[in-house]
Amino acid sequence: MSAYPAPLARLVQELSKLPGIGEKTAARLAFHMLKGKKDDVFNLADSIGKLRKEMGLCRICFGFSEVDPQSGETSVCIICRNPERDQQSICVVEEPSDLIAVERSQEFRGLYHVLHGTISPLDGIGPDALRIKELVARIKSEVVQEIIVATNPTMDGEATALYLSKVIKPLGVAVTRIARGLPMGGDLEYTDAVTLGKALEGRREI
Repeated sequence: MSAYPAPLARLVQELSKLPGIGEKTAARLAFHMLKGKKDDVFNLADSIGKLRKEMGLCRICFGFSEVDPQSGETSVCIICRNPERDQQSICVVEEPSDLIAVERSQEFRGLYHVLHGTISPLDGIGPDALRIKELVARIKSEVVQEIIVATNPTMDGEATALYLSKVIKPLGVAVTRIARGLPMGGDLEYTDAVTLGKALEGRREI
């Protein structure tokens, strides 16, 4: 039987589902909310409640973007609609969080494309499960000269990079891979901005 009153137990249980949050940390967060200002708690709950309703995927790069409250459709993200970005370079990443990590490095001023995963035969994930077809369509319809593959330095990330090179090179577009400034098995999301920036600077053709 839980030692917490039912409302508190529910909150602790839900917070415990978050990555990296165990029961003790969840309980500490819950107690903090109980002791904090009511307005702060209500604002937090309101933000969480609206998150899935007001966020969607950009129809161009498939990164996160806001939903238009009038049409209910996801708008083109601020990066894709920025005319000052380099339209000739597209950085391909696994997840939207990786896009944000590369942006933080402030070394890349081109566009992005989010695959939403990697090729993983062991998990039954093939190229068709990713946003690769959409990437090829962008290359064919835009003036793209370079695709920078910034998948994570893992076995699946490397396999995805090689597959992309095989598919894209025949289209007459240069395909480069970010340099080995990143540790093998690491994630872009948790890489510091300086290391990621150097990796972008030292990208190579694959």
